Amino acid sequence: MIMKVLVTGANGFIGKNLSIWLKRSDIDVLAIDIDNLSKLDEYALQADFIVHLAGINRPMDVKEFYDGNLNSIVKLVDILKNNKKKTPILLSSSTQAEYDNDYGKSKKMGEDFLFDYQNKTGNPVYIYRFQNVFGKWCRPNYNSVVATFCYNISNGLDISVNDPDIVKEFVYIDDICKTILDLIKSEDYKGSNKILTIKPSYLLSIGELANIIKSFKESRDNLIVPNMDNGVVSKLYATYLSYLPTNQFIYDLNMHVDNRGSFTEFIKTLNSGQVSVNVGKPGVVKGNHFHHTKNEKFLVVKGTCSIKFRKIGSEDVIEYIVSGDKLQVVDIPTGYTHSITNIGQDDSITIMWASESFDPNNPDTYFEEVVISGK
Repeated sequence: MIMKVLVTGANGFIGKNLSIWLKRSDIDVLAIDIDNLSKLDEYALQADFIVHLAGINRPMDVKEFYDGNLNSIVKLVDILKNNKKKTPILLSSSTQAEYDNDYGKSKKMGEDFLFDYQNKTGNPVYIYRFQNVFGKWCRPNYNSVVATFCYNISNGLDISVNDPDIVKEFVYIDDICKTILDLIKSEDYKGSNKILTIKPSYLLSIGELANIIKSFKESRDNLIVPNMDNGVVSKLYATYLSYLPTNQFIYDLNMHVDNRGSFTEFIKTLNSGQVSVNVGKPGVVKGNHFHHTKNEKFLVVKGTCSIKFRKIGSEDVIEYIVSGDKLQVVDIPTGYTHSITNIGQDDSITIMWASESFDPNNPDTYFEEVVISGK
């Protein structure tokens, strides 16, 4: 039997993402938003689990805080009570519930009401205070600094940083969705009497955040890819890309072209080297140099090439014939002068990885022909 989950606020940032996660897990999503509130009674009674995301944070009138953040919960609970139905409820609250403002007070009242409902009836309740959620589809220039920075920087607009030293705690949308999905799928609904938070979370100053997102835009020029070992950086980069204007998904690389073909750097990293693309014309020899420490891997993906080696101090030449018809990686060890020759009839294409990003001040590249003249 297919599980049914009621998601209120399904058209919002979190709701859209969560609905996709649930649907991809073969869960029937009963979506409620401002345009179909009439279905609340029907869906609430059908649901096996309720995720209450709907709320008000920027009303025209202060009373709307309490209507959206408290009375909506009361109405949902009344439906369950009147029909003698116990359904686990997960509430999306806010860290603002700790503050003495109308938004915070309305959120806290909603939390307290649900806790009281759980204590009196045994109906499982889970209350999460989400901390500065970021990810794809969040509305920029509204209430998310990450969304605003990503949108403005990717679109060439200025950003404003009043105090770069302010530190905030951030959580990623997919971590929220996974947490909720894991709970729903567990079917072990005992409820919780304490406020819950999402883990992992990330502490960043606003200045750090701005610099990280600016570095993503700069990466198209310096080719340095973000550090994907850093969880928050990889998640911020995924978020940033979702804000790119649709006419900017593509960008040019600096091709070094001559009569031998071309050489183009593709990506660079801070600690894992770089990847380049080498195009060779028929009969062209490239290389004839060696490295002391830098090492490389060559992968011919088009054409046929001869890759030759000679150990420094030796006269013996080693040769490998490789082609795009059978993909093979050729390691380029240190201390061996090496060359690559296109021996086919058409242009060859070779993907080259080097263990170090190229440093013109320390290239670690020394010319020496592989084939010694007269040998």
